This record gives sequence, C-alpha cells and structure tokens, in this order.
Amino acid sequence: MQKFLLILVSVLFLSTSFYTIKSKSEKPTANLVKVETAATPLKTKVKNSAEKAAEIYNSISFSDMKKLNPEVFEKAYLGFENLKKAGKMPENSNLLTIADFSLSSTEKRLWVIDVAEKKVLFNSLVAHGKNTGEEFAQKFSNIESSYQSSLGFYITESSYNGSNGYSLKLIGMDEGYNDAALQRAIVMHGADYVSEDFIKSQKRLGRSWGCPAVPRELAQPIINTIKNNNCLFIYYPDQQYLSNSKWLKADVNS
Repeated sequence: MQKFLLILVSVLFLSTSFYTIKSKSEKPTANLVKVETAATPLKTKVKNSAEKAAEIYNSISFSDMKKLNPEVFEKAYLGFENLKKAGKMPENSNLLTIADFSLSSTEKRLWVIDVAEKKVLFNSLVAHGKNTGEEFAQKFSNIESSYQSSLGFYITESSYNGSNGYSLKLIGMDEGYNDAALQRAIVMHGADYVSEDFIKSQKRLGRSWGCPAVPRELAQPIINTIKNNNCLFIYYPDQQYLSNSKWLKADVNS
C-alpha cells in the first residue's frame, strides 16, 4: 500500500511540474498590439488657378495706385498659367502685364506684376486704338488697317528701335482675335499723346493705330522689364471673346 501511494505521489508531482514548465515557456498572444513604424503622410491639397490667383492678389499692395479688378486678375492669371502649361512661355516666367480696357483711358489701367514677388512693378496709362473708341474702348479688331485694338493674350518678343522709337514686338496668342498682331505691326511703344497733359487738354487720352502705347518716359523701362517671353493680357468684358479664348479654359494641354 505504501509503495502504491509513493508511486501515485511521484506521478502527480511529475505531471504538475511539466504543466508549469510548459506554461512558462508559452508566450501570450492575446494582448499583442501592432505598432506602426511610420506615420502615413498627409496629402497636400493642390490649389487650382483661381485659389492661387486670389492668394497672389490678396498679397499685392495697391496703395498709391489704381487698384486692379480682382476678377480681371483671375482671368489674366488663368491664361498666364495655361500659356506656361502649353509650353508657350518658360515655366519660370513670373511677369504678368494686364491692360484693362474696360476702364476710362484717363485712368492708369496698365499693371506690370511680378507674381512671384507679389508686387506691382509699374502702373501706367495705356492707349487704345483710334477706331476702338474715344475715352472708352468699345470696338476691337484683328484686321489690318482697322486702327483698332485687339483683345487677348500676347507673348512679348524682342525690342527694337522703329518709327515710334523704342518698341516691343508682340505675338498674339488668341486665334481670330489678335494672332495678326505681327502682320499689323501691333507693338508696345512710347507716345507723347499718352500723358496727363494730353488728358487735361482733350479730356481723354490720345489714341494709337491699335498699339498699346505707353508714356514716352516709361516705354524703355517697361519694355526692358517685360520683353523676351512674358505675358501681356488686354482685357475687355467681351463675352464672345471670354467664352472662346482657349487660354481661359480650365484645362489647356496644347
């Protein structure tokens, strides 16, 4: 009997010890937590042209000068960006010149803007064509000898000295609206009739043969600033033009 009890105790001892060793060797799995090694980066929202235009416009100081209409700037900036996307201008181009021909010719309605620096470099008088209107511009043409201004986007080319003095060649980029600019000799140049004195005597600015003429004393500094592959936009609220210009579409690839 004693021998039987001894054997039974030994068996119980061995079985209990095996269970304890096994339990200690097992690793708990129920409470494992997966740890992320790196945070997922947040996606950066890409701003559209209107948002970028608003940001630039709101950063520009128009103190001591005529304030540019924000809607006109938005359209000009859209075309400016589309021209770069289409490879018509260098990607690093940052000069945008805007002539708002919806305004009286007695106002300084031309702005040269550095969009990278967000500042106005020049704010000037600018003439429209003699057959485009008197004080206000009203009619526009792409036809030679019409003596009318042409709407739309232009790319500035090289400067030269011509019959009107220091001048700037302009390449019209809107088919049917200003693409005859070179043929018509539509250029930027200085003129004596673009002056405050002329406005005082005539109650309006002098007029060109279709060229965006500027004051004689500003011709050289403006031209030297914007020449060689920069953008000029001549604006007027002509709904047909605004609807048809490819550069005012949301997406332009070519």
